[in-house]
Amino acid sequence: MDAFSFRAERTLSSGARTGVVTTPHGVFETPAFSPVGTKGTVKAVLPDDMREKVGAQVLLANTYHLYLQPGEDVVRQAGGLHSFMDWQGPLITDSGGFQVFSLGVAFGKRISKFEKGATPTSVPVSQGGNGLEVDVVPAVYDHDMASQHGQLAIVDEEGVSFTSHIDGTLHRFTPERSVEIQHTLGADIFFAFDDFVSPTAPREAQVESMQRTHAWAARSLKAHRGDTEAQMKQAIFGIVQGGRYEDLRTESAKAITALDFDGYGIGGTFSKDDLGTAIKAAIQELNPGKPRHLLGIGEPEDIFLGVEQGIDMFDCVLPTRMGRTGMLYTAQGKINLLNEKYIRDFSPLDTPTGGYASDHFTKAYLAHLFRAKEMLGATIASLHNLYFIEKLMKDIRLSILEHRFEAFKGSFLSAYRP
Repeated sequence: MDAFSFRAERTLSSGARTGVVTTPHGVFETPAFSPVGTKGTVKAVLPDDMREKVGAQVLLANTYHLYLQPGEDVVRQAGGLHSFMDWQGPLITDSGGFQVFSLGVAFGKRISKFEKGATPTSVPVSQGGNGLEVDVVPAVYDHDMASQHGQLAIVDEEGVSFTSHIDGTLHRFTPERSVEIQHTLGADIFFAFDDFVSPTAPREAQVESMQRTHAWAARSLKAHRGDTEAQMKQAIFGIVQGGRYEDLRTESAKAITALDFDGYGIGGTFSKDDLGTAIKAAIQELNPGKPRHLLGIGEPEDIFLGVEQGIDMFDCVLPTRMGRTGMLYTAQGKINLLNEKYIRDFSPLDTPTGGYASDHFTKAYLAHLFRAKEMLGATIASLHNLYFIEKLMKDIRLSILEHRFEAFKGSFLSAYRP
């Protein structure tokens, strides 16, 4: 598509690089972090504040959730997702594959992009690898509905049948249907529909899921290329799978690269210890002239790891999810404002980081807001956490341009406690 392009600027010997992505709704510089606006909103933060106080360049929304509520027809009547959510910058939608998985074999369990010391009979743990246990899909379980449909998500070679976590109604996603919905939403970049398995799934299941993802990628691409109008306005990214297995990542990257996608997502599940090797195995097979997005990963230490391998784009829910629970990023690591020591701590949120929230409010004030259960606490904390990550991305970009990435990485991580 003529309205979408990627231009690599400077690439270091490690693979870390800077670039510029051009979309119909503007440009963004890479490496870039996309705050997650799952339902067409970055929770607790106004769009103007995302632009002016956070400095976000690009946002990501979720196809599954927007399909169920308010529905694609409502978004269409609103003039598309940009207009509906009052965000006129670049916008991304994911395919909904992860959420459908979450309602299937992982329903009611704590799931993650990472395997963290789990056995094959258990499903862990925190999305994004932050060490916090959080329920990724809060849902009301209805035994009669689940029994009637067998599972909350049933995967076959054609697609996935699933029941809504909102009202239990039965729905069907295929690659073609996911593309159709994302055409209606109108994001500048969207992802091919993919299959997703648990971090603890055996290798055979990872192979089966990967092969299904490849088949669905080809069908997603065909559906997109068959719509001339959408093709002129939207870019489609294919997704590399393969779990924590280097050989599967390489195989998957070769298969996705053989297709004519506008860019790539690296998705699926990882072992925390093997994240870097899994990324490297994928990236070495991808076309360097196209952007690479590491899906659902966005902790500072993981961002550095991804950037040095050549990742251009990231997204993660953690900055706002942590913010809503009173946890802040700081240059020294994460802090929990519910700890008693912050009740009378009148220092800024994080002087080295700065930004609107830190310059205007103290730890004591936010500690008060969270204890008083005031909504403003979540807003201020989310603003700070998002600014922290966006500033980190800008600092990383500058360090690459100035050939001092390794020195900056070492300096940052020596002070930061994950």
